Amino acid sequence: MMMKDLVVDLERVSRSYSRGAEDVHALVDLSLCLRAGEMVALVGSSGCGKSTALNLVAAVDRPDSGTVTVCGVDVGRATEAELLDLRRHRVGMVFQAFHLVPHLTVEENIALPLALDGRRDPKRVADLVLRVGLDHRGSHYPSELSGGEQQRTAVARALVHKPRVLVADEPTGNLDSKIGAEVVALLNELRREQGTALLMATHDREVAAAADRVVELADGREVV
Repeated sequence: MMMKDLVVDLERVSRSYSRGAEDVHALVDLSLCLRAGEMVALVGSSGCGKSTALNLVAAVDRPDSGTVTVCGVDVGRATEAELLDLRRHRVGMVFQAFHLVPHLTVEENIALPLALDGRRDPKRVADLVLRVGLDHRGSHYPSELSGGEQQRTAVARALVHKPRVLVADEPTGNLDSKIGAEVVALLNELRREQGTALLMATHDREVAAAADRVVELADGREVV
C-alpha cells in the first residue's frame, strides 16, 4: 500500500502514570502503524499496555513522548476541539462492556453517534441493523438482548459514522467462544468493506489470529 493509506502512526511513544508514589510505565518507545483496511491485534497479559495504546489511537489520551498521528492529526499537539472532531468523525470504539445506553433501542443506540453530531441517516442505521443480523431486534432495549446481540449493536454503533479507524478493547471478553468468533468475523467483514483500519486488543490468541498482523506487548514494550 502507498503511504497515503497510512491512517495510524505511532513513533517511539511512551506513556506513564502515577500510582501513589510509584510511576507506572504503561508504554515504552512503542512504534506501530496501521493502513486503511488493515487489522492489527495487540496481545499480552493484563497491564501490558494494550488499553493505553488504544486510548492514544482513540484520541482520549496523549503521549508523554513520541508522536501519535491519527488520520493526519497529531494527537499530542492537537487542541481539544480537534480531538473531539477526530473522535466524532474518524474514530469508532467498541468496548468489552458494550456501553449501550439502556433507555435507547437498538436502532437508537446505533444512531447515537450521528445524533450527537446533529445528523440523521435512517437508511445507514437500517442498513447496519440488517448487516449485524438485528433486523428483528431494532425496537428492543439492551436489557432484552443477549450478550452477543449487545456487542453486535455496539459494533454497528461504532461504524455508523463510517470511521477511518476502529479501536476495539477486548470485544469478545464478555462472550463465549462461539459468539466471540462471530463478532470478530463481523468486525472483519465490515472493516474490509469500509476500508476501516482496525486496532484490537485481546488476550485471546485465537481471536488475534484473525488479524493481518499481531503485535505482542509486555511491560509496555513490543516483544520482538
